[in-house]
Amino acid sequence: MAPDIEVSVIIPTYNRRDLLPRAIDSVLAQTRRVDEIIVVDDGSTDGTADMLQARYGERVKHVWQSNAGVSAARNHGLRLARGRYLALLDSDDEWLPEKTALQVAFLESRPDFGMVVCDVERIDGDYRHIDVFHRREVIRENGWALRWLLHNPALIPASVMLRRQVVDQLGGFDETLRTAEDLEFHLRVARHWPIGVVEQALVRAMRGHEGLSAASSTYDDYVRVVEAAVASARGSLDDGELDAALAGTYLRNARGMLIRRRWVAGARLASRAWRLSRDRGQRREILALLPFGLKRFLRGLLPAG
Repeated sequence: MAPDIEVSVIIPTYNRRDLLPRAIDSVLAQTRRVDEIIVVDDGSTDGTADMLQARYGERVKHVWQSNAGVSAARNHGLRLARGRYLALLDSDDEWLPEKTALQVAFLESRPDFGMVVCDVERIDGDYRHIDVFHRREVIRENGWALRWLLHNPALIPASVMLRRQVVDQLGGFDETLRTAEDLEFHLRVARHWPIGVVEQALVRAMRGHEGLSAASSTYDDYVRVVEAAVASARGSLDDGELDAALAGTYLRNARGMLIRRRWVAGARLASRAWRLSRDRGQRREILALLPFGLKRFLRGLLPAG
């Protein structure tokens, strides 16, 4: 790590030449300077390299790799980064000006914390407001957050700032996962480091844009990631809370599978949720999957048009 490098940001990208400048410009507009901007180009063929050189020159470090996926791209950038603090930004998202300043201040004031996240404004493909993801609704207090994150491990990478020691200890993103790699990373960090929240929307993140999060395999990866995290937490967290987290995971993903017309897989997850759940409200939601799934099944039998 170079002694004068405080904050590094890693921006993975693939064929997003037109979107990428918005992300980079939001980094350059930070009230607290980002010392190193690394764009990892995951095999783009749309002229991304030429655009970066023409528009940013030496202000941005451009690294090209053969297409290997977003996890490999992020990990490549993490290996190259020299900062004490490491931040992530996807090429279709953007930071608000105070993000770096507030997150660095948080980590400097709490040297035992490994990661800090912030609230996120979610926007559509035309940059119109959808809602705000308030992190305090999940992470109820700063500190050891695994017990809460097992119930909802959602992570928007652009909201993260990490201490370098976290990556040195735990490594980066799991490159064997096609989706849910962000959830797995979030849970792994939460098991080993306290996590904090800056309760301000400091990121604008695009939803509904082309990506893998809507793929059918997302449900399988999500379930496997949470199952593994729950298994690792046995003995350190209350079994009842772990079972409730699993039941919630099975319920959410059963619904998604039914929407995707994966009837057998959805029914199997609903059954697992029922066996684990002790919450009356949650059990009502599980029972509601029966008419929901049946309605979708019958609708699929009707002729199109």
